[in-house]
Amino acid sequence: MSKMHVEVVSTEQLIYSGDAEFLVAPALEGEIGVYPRHVPLLTRIKPGILRLKVPGSKDEVLVAVSGGMLEVQPTHITVLADTAIRGEDLDEARANEAKRAAEESLQHATDDLSTAKAHAALASAIAQLKALDYLKKRVH
Repeated sequence: MSKMHVEVVSTEQLIYSGDAEFLVAPALEGEIGVYPRHVPLLTRIKPGILRLKVPGSKDEVLVAVSGGMLEVQPTHITVLADTAIRGEDLDEARANEAKRAAEESLQHATDDLSTAKAHAALASAIAQLKALDYLKKRVH
């Protein structure tokens, strides 16, 4: 089976570095699927779930991303995410609280900077909740 190297990096840390047989990412125009030897591509990603099919594993690696950039080369993919959290590190109560706090911050924002920060926090919380919802559906 053919494979490609994938790196997922957030502004804070390296989230994933390893091989994958297939990747699904939330591009702005819709989900994009990438197999090894894909044509080069550079696109923005929106809040959502990054899914990786890892060689030798029946489970996918899930990463909640709040936006960023996706660069595809024939044998290498780089995801530069604003915020990224691995699926196993997600906490529903924390994500719901973060969403509530971001919505409240958005209502009380008084300038462009505080509005932008609130939107970024809201996007991150929504991405986490989408990933948790996907995990729940996959289990059942």
